[in-house]
Amino acid sequence: MSTDTFKPLQQSKHVPVVDVLRGWALLGVVVMNYFDISQLIYPHQAHQGEIEKIITGVATILFSSKSWTLLSFLFGYGFAVTMQHAKQTSANGNAFFFRRMLLLLLLALFNSLFFFGDILKDYAILGVLLILFNKCNAKTSAYTGVFLFLIIPSVAALVPVFFGSVDLKILSPYLPLFKSNSLIDAFKFGLVGTWKGQVTDPNCAITVHTIMFGCFLLGQAAQKSDFFRLIESKPALLKSIWLISFVITVIGTTLSLTLIKPVFMKRYFDTDYWLVLITMVFFAASICRLYFSKKMMPVLLLLQPSGKMTLSSYLAQNIVGLLLFSGFGLGAAIIGTIPQLYCYLIALSIFVAQLFLNRWWLSNYYFGPVEWLWRRLSYGTSLPFKRNQTKSPA
Repeated sequence: MSTDTFKPLQQSKHVPVVDVLRGWALLGVVVMNYFDISQLIYPHQAHQGEIEKIITGVATILFSSKSWTLLSFLFGYGFAVTMQHAKQTSANGNAFFFRRMLLLLLLALFNSLFFFGDILKDYAILGVLLILFNKCNAKTSAYTGVFLFLIIPSVAALVPVFFGSVDLKILSPYLPLFKSNSLIDAFKFGLVGTWKGQVTDPNCAITVHTIMFGCFLLGQAAQKSDFFRLIESKPALLKSIWLISFVITVIGTTLSLTLIKPVFMKRYFDTDYWLVLITMVFFAASICRLYFSKKMMPVLLLLQPSGKMTLSSYLAQNIVGLLLFSGFGLGAAIIGTIPQLYCYLIALSIFVAQLFLNRWWLSNYYFGPVEWLWRRLSYGTSLPFKRNQTKSPA
């Protein structure tokens, strides 16, 4: 069967908690992305004041690298769902997903105009590589992912030694573009920032991509082992995962805040990403426990629409960020006039607004606008958009 008759999976077959987890991760994305922007705009104000230090520390513990690792895990899960659905309908899943990743790469190029830290390009490129692992069973996928995680401390430590490192300061010479009142200049900054700050950054190209692909594989393993339904039916298993990850997170975070990292670890075996991954597991397990136990359901269900509209929400956050912080938008008026701390409040306000806007949107439409366009082009067939067009999307 060709992809011409290949239809999207029915929404009734989706696992709801997955959308809740995506919604949570999206909060971390906007908070940390706006923090990166603030670091560029206010480098001289970084970490001023006790309140700011505390809030920055909390944001770092909650979200720094935890959001994109969780989204990467869920990307791998979604990949496996798509491939399983293709197999059940006798469609060419590899060809379909390759086309889907090419479209995502084009979307990444568009997104890079607005934000210098685009992550969609990484998903698109690594997503093509993931096709090679499609036939791996759950154990093989999990073991390969764990192996990649085991070598990360050495990779993270040695990459800067052999290839050097890049930080946000490399973009300082191009800041006049961002602060210009020209939209074209702001777009140039986004593209240059993505290229110099990410594509040519050895840490991103090697270390981050290794972690990201490991998360892809674990997500694929989770889908193939029906992991979310398993932990829902076995609360004791989920509680064990939560408790173990909690203990390690507390111990690891305490040590990282109170002790100076030995020179040996800095040079040869940097375990920072291990702490990131286990902390991400703890927060994800906490959300799953709350969801499956029906606790705080009004709050968790509020996250679900945003989880279903991750692409639309992500692009909207970046577009709003450019309009707020660049010289083309309000940046000319607010740069240097508001505390860096306000960037966190702005990010939180935008996220909360999206929660309600996305819930309203999905009450009237089947998909987010970007999700609908991506699906429409991927499947190559017409799809219902407004809810009064047909009973239910395929």
